[in-house]
Amino acid sequence: MNLNKENVWDYPRPAICQSHKGTIEVIVDNKTIAKTNNAFRVIETSHPPTYYFPPSDVNVNLLKKNENNSFCEWKGTANYVDLYMGEIKIFNIGWFYKSPKKDFQSIKGYISFYASKAEKCIVNGELVKKQEGEFYGGWITKNLIGPFKGAIGTSFW
Repeated sequence: MNLNKENVWDYPRPAICQSHKGTIEVIVDNKTIAKTNNAFRVIETSHPPTYYFPPSDVNVNLLKKNENNSFCEWKGTANYVDLYMGEIKIFNIGWFYKSPKKDFQSIKGYISFYASKAEKCIVNGELVKKQEGEFYGGWITKNLIGPFKGAIGTSFW
């Protein structure tokens, strides 16, 4: 577990992409749907990190691209995926960038998941706390210092 304290207010703006050291995992209905040691994380001022999985480390057969998208001034246009696992359906559980901007080419096609929509998300053995709000997909670990953007009343920070 990373015990180095990180204040999200010290994170850069514009956002940057970094290799992540360690293992990240997404679990739904007690089943691992994604697990990797080859992740990237994106950090930006006031936000907990978002983590990106290579598609080869995701059970992509459970995911289906939907029609939703959003635009990030740093990364470009995100496309969204839904999870279909038996009776379980989770809409917009994750997103990816088919054609990210230049500084984010390393996450092209990689999939990120909302901790708020999965049963469990784990970073280096630690169960993460879910970022508040519907838009941002940050994963909050014990070493992070906030406050974090995303909760009601924080959209104009």
